[in-house]
Formats: sequence, C-alpha cells, structure tokens
Amino acid sequence: MSGDEIGIVVLAAGAGIRFGGGKLLADLEGRPMLQHVLDAVREVAPGRCVVVMGADAPVIETRIDWRDEVRVVNPTPAAGLASSLRVGVATCLDLQPSLTGIMVVLGDQPRTSPDVMRALIRAVPAARAAGAWAVVPRYARGGGNNPALLLGDALARVPDLEGDRGMGALLAAQPSLVHAVDVAGTNPDVDTRADLAALESGGP
Repeated sequence: MSGDEIGIVVLAAGAGIRFGGGKLLADLEGRPMLQHVLDAVREVAPGRCVVVMGADAPVIETRIDWRDEVRVVNPTPAAGLASSLRVGVATCLDLQPSLTGIMVVLGDQPRTSPDVMRALIRAVPAARAAGAWAVVPRYARGGGNNPALLLGDALARVPDLEGDRGMGALLAAQPSLVHAVDVAGTNPDVDTRADLAALESGGP
C-alpha cells in the first residue's frame, strides 16, 4: 500500500468554546497548536492535505506557516464535526479522485505522531482483507483512536453524516468494520486550557 493513495483532512473548524476561544492558535512550545498538527502531517503526506476551517479562518490564515495545504472553509461549522468532515472529504476527492483512503486528523491534537500515521497506512492491506472500513490506532497509554483512516466504503457514507461525531457512531456500532493498530504512547485532545497546561508541563 502506497501512501500516495491516501489523502489527509485536518479538521480545524471548531469554535473551541470550552477553551475560551482561539484554541487552535494557542501557543505550545513556541508554535500554534494547529501548526504542530500540520508539521506532523507534512512528514507523511506532503501535498495531499486539506484543512477545513470555520469562523476563525481569517485569523488562522495569518498565523500559520502554510505550505501546500489546501484550505477550505466550512460555511456551517455549528452543524457539527460531520459537516466539516463532509467538506474536507469532498474537497480531497475533487482534487484527487483516485484516492483510496483519507486520513482524518484533528486540529486540536498537537501530539499527533507521523509514526502513527505511517503505521495506519501500512495496515491498510490487512484492513481491506478483513473487510474493514477504517484503520485506527490503539494507543498503549489510552487516549482515543485518532487519527482515523477511512477507506472506500466509509468514504461513501460521509455525505450522509450529521451531527458532531463524524463516523464515530457508525463504526462504534459495528466494531468489525474497524481495524485497530497497536501503537505506542497516547494522543490527547486539547479541549481546555488545563489540557494545554498539562502538555506544557511535560504531559503526553
């Protein structure tokens, strides 16, 4: 399986209400949180990343070190994560219809690892052989199952998604459709300023 067949969508349209606003641009180790995510993505799939932004797009545009990312704005981010996923996947496939999978990366997970993303891509053949729709990490220290690599059957369902969970509800209801890959570490969300402070103090 070649990484050239995989696109990446970074979801960065959330309002960050629990954080108090401005979450994706909050400083972590001298860089905005979203910059950490994009720098990790660039190591894995340069030139094949779509970033979905929301109401903060004008500010984010001026604060990020952009390279070849394609930036789009979700006109209705308040409709939930699924609306951003629909925009991102549609844009990715419009740009490169031959993609066989799209990895969905969250903009508020600054510890997203290039090694984990590569491990998911390497696992695609086994996932397909098992009839899975998605490949996700299973972290040794817990902490969710993102990023998620969606394969063809899952991508076909994205246009019908609604709400704030993306593919999560569908895949949780049918665990046989998910191929989990054991990886090291963890990958926490940063939802609050306390979460950010924990990372700054040497957390995961």
